[in-house]
Amino acid sequence: MSDNIAADQLRLLIERVERLEEEKKGIADDIKDVYLEAKATGYDVKIMRQIIRLRKMPAHDRQEMEAILQTYLAALGME
Repeated sequence: MSDNIAADQLRLLIERVERLEEEKKGIADDIKDVYLEAKATGYDVKIMRQIIRLRKMPAHDRQEMEAILQTYLAALGME
């Protein structure tokens, strides 16, 4: 009896993961469509992705990264 319950539980968990994977794919497709729309409008998608990555970072980490970047650019004479 417990083997049957464990098998049912496993099946349900797998089915949940499969549904979530489907949703994830749908969301990824939606995001791709937004980037295509942005590109068609004339926006630089590469820069948009970078901005989104930066916005996810805590402000302190972002400021530290920018300071190090400026230091490296100056050291290479690119500033």
